[in-house]
Parts: sequence; C-alpha cells; structure tokens
Amino acid sequence: MNANIESIKKEFNTNILEISTSHNETYLTVKKEVIVKMCDYIYHHLDLPLVCIFATDERKKDCSFKNHYVFSDDRDDAFIILRINIDEKNPKYLSITNKVAAANWYEREIQDMFGLIPLGHPDPRRLMNFEDWPSGLHPLRKDFDIKTKPPRVDGEYIYRRVEGEGVYEIPVGPVHAGVIEPGHFRFSVAGEPIINLEIRHFYTHKGVEKLFENIPIHKGVFLAERISGDNSVAHAAAFCQAMEKITGVNIPPRAKHIRTILLELERIYNHIADIAGIATDVAFSFGAAHANKLKEEVMQLNERITGSRLLRGMNTIGGVRRDIGDKKDEILLTLSIIQRDFRKLMEHLNSTPSLMDRIETTGRIYNDIAKGLHVVGPVGRASGIDRDTRRDHPYAAYNEFNFKVPVLKAGDVHARTMVRADEVCESVGLIEQALWSLPEGDIMMMVNEIPEGQALGYCEAPRGETIYWIRTSGNMIERCKVRDPSFCNWLSIEYAVLDNIVPDFPIINKSLSLSYSGNDM
Repeated sequence: MNANIESIKKEFNTNILEISTSHNETYLTVKKEVIVKMCDYIYHHLDLPLVCIFATDERKKDCSFKNHYVFSDDRDDAFIILRINIDEKNPKYLSITNKVAAANWYEREIQDMFGLIPLGHPDPRRLMNFEDWPSGLHPLRKDFDIKTKPPRVDGEYIYRRVEGEGVYEIPVGPVHAGVIEPGHFRFSVAGEPIINLEIRHFYTHKGVEKLFENIPIHKGVFLAERISGDNSVAHAAAFCQAMEKITGVNIPPRAKHIRTILLELERIYNHIADIAGIATDVAFSFGAAHANKLKEEVMQLNERITGSRLLRGMNTIGGVRRDIGDKKDEILLTLSIIQRDFRKLMEHLNSTPSLMDRIETTGRIYNDIAKGLHVVGPVGRASGIDRDTRRDHPYAAYNEFNFKVPVLKAGDVHARTMVRADEVCESVGLIEQALWSLPEGDIMMMVNEIPEGQALGYCEAPRGETIYWIRTSGNMIERCKVRDPSFCNWLSIEYAVLDNIVPDFPIINKSLSLSYSGNDM
C-alpha cells in the first residue's frame, strides 16, 4: 500500500470508517468532525496538494450528501480522496479553508450548488448563485429539475471595501470592450499603485455538470469539448480517460500516440497565442503580428489534418475517431518551419528593451501564494511549482517519451512568457517523437455498455491541470465533476496585481491566460 496511506492510517486509524482502492485512486471515508485535521495533515505534513473538492447527492442511497477531498500524490502517481458523510437534515460541515487556502472557492461552490454550509469559512458569500437567485434552490441536488426556471428575487452582493485617505475604487466590467466574456474587477488604488483587487465571475454559468447528468453518455465527449473552446482536446481527453477507467478499456497504442500529438498541437497554438496577446498589450505590434501569424499556421495545420481548427471531434471513448498517420510528413515539415520562426521571434522579443521593461518584475506571484492557491500550469511553473500532469500522472503515450518540464522562479510576466516559449519547443519535440514511433494497429476500441463505476480523468491542458471525476450508473452519468485550471488560477490575479499600476493589469491578465468559459461552468 502507498506509504502516505499507511501514514494516514497510523495517524487517524480510529477515524477512518472505510478504505477502498480503484486504479490509482484510494478512497477513505472518514468521520466528518476530523476532516480539518486530516486535510491539514495531508497538506502540510505529507506535502500533497489539494487538487479538487466536490460533493455528491446520495440521499436516495443513505439520506446523506458526501464531500470528496482529492489530494495528488505526484511521487507515486496516485490520488488520495477523503470522503465525509453529511446528513441531509443537518447539511453542515467544517470548512478547511483556514488551513488549506485552495479550498476557498470549492466550498463556496458546494454551498451554492448543494446547499451544504461550510462552518467557519472566512468568506461565506455566494459564489455562483447570484443575489437574484432564490434561497433554498440548489441546482446540483438530484431533486432539482434541469428545466426549472426560478423566479428572480431582490438581493445585493457586498464587496470588500478598502477605505482611507486618497483611496479610490475603479470598477471594471462585467461588460468589456471586445468579444471576451463577462467578469467584474474592482480595483482599490492609492495614487497609481493597486492596493486591492476583488474579482467576481460566474455571470454566464452554464450548468455544465447538470447537463452531463441529462444527456446520453456518447454525447458527453462533445459537451466536454465545448466547456473551454481553445482547450477542447484536453477536456475531451480527460473525460474519455475517466470513462475508459470505468469501462476497463486500454486504448490501442496508436490511439495513445495520436492523442498525444493532438494535445501538444493544442498546447502550441495556445501558448503562441498567449505570447501574441502579451505583445499586443504592451503595444509591440511587430511581435504580436508575427506571433499571430505563427498561431494561424498551427491552426491551419490542425484543420488540414483533422478537419477542425480547434481539433474537435477527434477524441472518443476508447481511442480516437480518425487516423492522422498519413499526414506525418506534412506535420513534421510544418512544425519544423514554425519552430524555427518561433525561436527567431523569441530572440527578438527578449532583445527588445521596451518590451522587457514592461514584463520583467511585473505581476509577480510568489511561490508561497502560488502553492497556497494551488496555481497550476505554466503560471504555477513560472512561480517555482514543479508539477506537470503529463509527467506526474502519465496518460496517453507520455510515459514513452522524453521531455523537460520548464520551471522558473521569478513569477512575473516574463517568467510566464518564457515557460510557455520553452514548452512550445518541448511540444514540437514530443510530436516528433510520437510520429517517428507511431505504432501500427487500430485507433479505437469499441465500447458498447458502460458499467457502474467511478474514476478520475486528468490532463495537462495548455492552462494546466484539468480534472474530471465521473460516476456512472444504469448506462448514464450520475455525477460529473469538472475542474478547469482557470478555477484554480483566477484568484491568483488578486495577488499578481498588487503594487502594480492599473495600466499593467491587461498584461498581467493576459500572461495568466485565464478562461471565463472554463471557469463559469
């Protein structure tokens, strides 16, 4: 048994009610009164990050709800999932946010979606259900009909106020110029420096997790692809991997290689687009135009080999839908040219003093903040967090290839730019390895019946660690928890902007590459 599990058993033996293991996931049902102490022990003593918290409505089974606390054991490619029972007649539990800051939004989400109250939470305001949403209606409870159209009620959201001589508030959004989705940013400034930022999102919450429970399983992949459009492959792959665990399907080696290629193509065009956005926001038009040209070339390649610029429609439960082996020479040639031009672009960007002056030391997220909030992906790695799901929890064909995980410590816009630049080159290398070693054989295993079960699916999307937890019953999805990387990373912007000036906010925001759509599910 995993050494960390043994340590937990030794420390909390009498408080553990049940232990079960499935794949690389160990579930420990524990007494709810010790959940704070156990999470504190796992997080601080065992040094395992909290990657997700979610609830399930199991009142039909045993008159209770259940909270699940998912910790990642990166060293052993394992997940430890604590589970507590919460009586439907007393839907309250102890908040762990004061011990593990990353729990903040999860607990508020569960309060809104399930009506479970986190006692002692430092900020118990609503998160997803806005003030005009009636009290007592919780959308992810099983007795809430997806067709419900609730009446609107009066209410007011109370923002945090920073007061003092010379302090001014600057509200931005939720409606913005351009085509981006809505989000509210409330700055407090004293002179030019920002001394506080409070964000508010979920204006376009789509009810995705409820939708998963009300559609046929075979349509789940298409819904996953549409959660965050520019991360379509990553979401679909994570969904499929969870379902493949449940069904016991080991997809063909050729399909694993093709998935890896698709995931890295998605990473390449996303990272180049982010670098283009940073150049745009510092008014470096030449660099922005060149980067956008390279991004377009990658997306045109995507369309030529799959029929979709966003690489949609390729993943399916059991493998991939179409082969791309006949496009090998075209992919290799195109990427070699793009990589050559991209390296020249980065040399030019790094040698332009006016650009470097804007991005060096700007928007710093220090390592302790990044770790405390569980900041993921390139943003976390730019702040010294050495985590990458491709390496720590290998999936697809990643365990067959050699690649480096770029990690920097500065935590500023420049560090985030350079991590992405290094990852573009690593992605090209991964695609080359996958194409040169592409196995012969099938690309899909047929899956007809979905058994009852539960499993985690995970993927290192361009923005970072993406997680799905799925439970199936009666050939339907009973519960699907989706955690996009932006749900972890949005709060970091409140720290990144401190002591910076308001005109630098767009650069900081772009360097974090945060998704409204992936967050507002």
